[in-house]
Amino acid sequence: MSHFSQIKTKLRDLSGLQSALTDVGADWKAGPSPVRGYQGQTVEAELVIEQSNGYDLGFRWTGQDYELVADLQYWNQPFSVEGFLNRVNQRYAYHTVKTETARSGFQVTEEQRQADGSIRLVLSRWSA
Repeated sequence: MSHFSQIKTKLRDLSGLQSALTDVGADWKAGPSPVRGYQGQTVEAELVIEQSNGYDLGFRWTGQDYELVADLQYWNQPFSVEGFLNRVNQRYAYHTVKTETARSGFQVTEEQRQADGSIRLVLSRWSA
């Protein structure tokens, strides 16, 4: 019986996910690599974060998005699962906005971190 939990996300871009994980201080490695779980069980994931307790967490492609896979009983991160995913989602959104707006010719002209933790971006585009 597997002890792995799969947590759905809306994370679809691998590059954005990698940048978000780096931003939140996660030491990730690219896969596919095994995510180690209870009694030596493993699952393959595209990104793996090794934990000091020998149990990993990872992000596995489902065909639509990257789900978080981990044995939650052995979660060993500075934040709760929800807190971790909230931080990753915010940084993922930040990188997605910057990437997509740059594709449309916009540049970030101002960036402000708000008191509530949100980020205010001001974009501009020069047209000829």
